[in-house]
Amino acid sequence: MNAAEKRFIADYWWTLSLRGVIAIIFGIAAVFWPGLTILTLLYLFGAYILVAGIVDIVHGIGGIATRTSWFLILLLGALELGVGVYLLRHPGVTFATLVLLIGFILIIRGVLEGVAALSDNSSSTNRVLMVFASLLAIVAGIILLFQPARAGVAFVWVLGLYALIIGPIMIAMSLDLKKMVE
Repeated sequence: MNAAEKRFIADYWWTLSLRGVIAIIFGIAAVFWPGLTILTLLYLFGAYILVAGIVDIVHGIGGIATRTSWFLILLLGALELGVGVYLLRHPGVTFATLVLLIGFILIIRGVLEGVAALSDNSSSTNRVLMVFASLLAIVAGIILLFQPARAGVAFVWVLGLYALIIGPIMIAMSLDLKKMVE
């Protein structure tokens, strides 16, 4: 790892922790409040994906000189930002549309993160966690896409459990990155 990569990780390791904490908060709200209305879920997920998109955009731009996967991260961030803005600006979206958007964003996130994990030269621990997280996102997205729109509580639980699993993984990855540069 060269000096520029170490400086990048030292500057941005905390963004992954922030996404992890936000995912945990979203997961707790979804799992322990399964009867929440479509509008509340839309705003919760819209805010979560908006923040995740902003963090990914900052991470992608910051990694232009140091990471081979900076473009994938930037692309994912732009996609998440767009979906977040769309959801927050169109609160009247149907439940079926929300399920489709969330399912597709999880699958796209999983594929792009998987490619990024295999193309970056980070620690083996971080790569394993990223591959696991990407597979988990793909599986959760597929489950959501094949879920009938009328099974609302199951949808919320799948999404909440995904967030509760992925949040600590993100925090672990960020702490592994921080340890690498210390």
